[in-house]
Amino acid sequence: MTVAVTAIPESKCRTLVAGATGFIGRFVTESSLEAGRPTFILARPGPTSPSKTKIIKALEDKGAKIVQGLINNKEKMEKILREHEINVVISVVGGANILDQIPLVHAIKSVPSVKRFLASEFGHDVDRANPVEPGLTMYLEKRAVRRAIEEAGVPFTHICCNSIASWPYYDNTHPSEVTPPMDRFQIYGDGNVKAYFVAGSDIGKFTIKTLEDPRTLNKMVHFRPPCNYLTINELASLWEKKIGKTLPRVTVTEEDLLDAAAENRIPESIVASFTHDIFIKGCQVDFVVEGPNEVEIEELYPNDKYITIDECFEEFAINTSNNNEEVVVVTEGFEDEIGNKKQSNKRNVENEEDASGNKKQSSMNKLSSTAAAKSSHVVEALPVPAVC
Repeated sequence: MTVAVTAIPESKCRTLVAGATGFIGRFVTESSLEAGRPTFILARPGPTSPSKTKIIKALEDKGAKIVQGLINNKEKMEKILREHEINVVISVVGGANILDQIPLVHAIKSVPSVKRFLASEFGHDVDRANPVEPGLTMYLEKRAVRRAIEEAGVPFTHICCNSIASWPYYDNTHPSEVTPPMDRFQIYGDGNVKAYFVAGSDIGKFTIKTLEDPRTLNKMVHFRPPCNYLTINELASLWEKKIGKTLPRVTVTEEDLLDAAAENRIPESIVASFTHDIFIKGCQVDFVVEGPNEVEIEELYPNDKYITIDECFEEFAINTSNNNEEVVVVTEGFEDEIGNKKQSNKRNVENEEDASGNKKQSSMNKLSSTAAAKSSHVVEALPVPAVC
């Protein structure tokens, strides 16, 4: 498909972000503002949660302009795009709203000022990856949005940013709740399957860099930083060096993950299905980026540096040493990419169940005590991106 696109000076490129209060959405919006782009946030009409109100206010204070609307209202979105002369639309909506993007696609098609659309991808290449259910359903919906974009002839860029710059746990609902463990490790399978890890701030930074780049027009852009190409075993060894001690490792088998996925508990089972796809099947590394419609971000911007896992873990270690008594994980109402409202969560390590204690009630929490001893951190301060 060939689409003629007129380049827009970056300083004048007017950008609309849908899903700006979500975990990845906030990084993308802040990066847009930092690049000096006129940035608009699409906010739902009516009352919103205090945490989202706080995020919107913080972004507004940085220069974002607020417009009210819903992406599944074609007429309203068309009006917004025309009135504000929007040039780029970025959707970072959660999993529950994936198909709502199709009316937005049709609205974009009707507004000539829009030169690029980034749909809510920000994970794997959904045309390649095939997780087990219930994760597959989300990917089927994302594929449907891709086909709608292609059929409408809307200029696009698909961001395939891969995995998480934090310690991944299959039995947690969102990576913003997770820091490396202090008592033992969960190792998926043999722990030797490689994956790519990208910090949230880097996802925001590089996403914004692609918007006027003609080399990313109508292409999938893969984030594959060599410095963050690691196995779970390598993550564990790196963390042990940071904390100065060796921790026991507990194997989460392929069967464990499949059982957890089969329980169909949303969103936990979706996370289990993606974890299986990444760390058992190797969905991030079982192909070569070489097609005419795809490119690696590292080839586009070879002089740009990534935040490394080493740097992320160094910050985690500092937080751990400063907060070694009470476990406090703050997610302050972030909406994750699975579409769930995350609430503040505070626990004391002494109240957690021992790994060899009482019988667990389901596969989902079979090894949940492994995640009990998390160090204290505040999500806003740490470079942890979202799950696929």
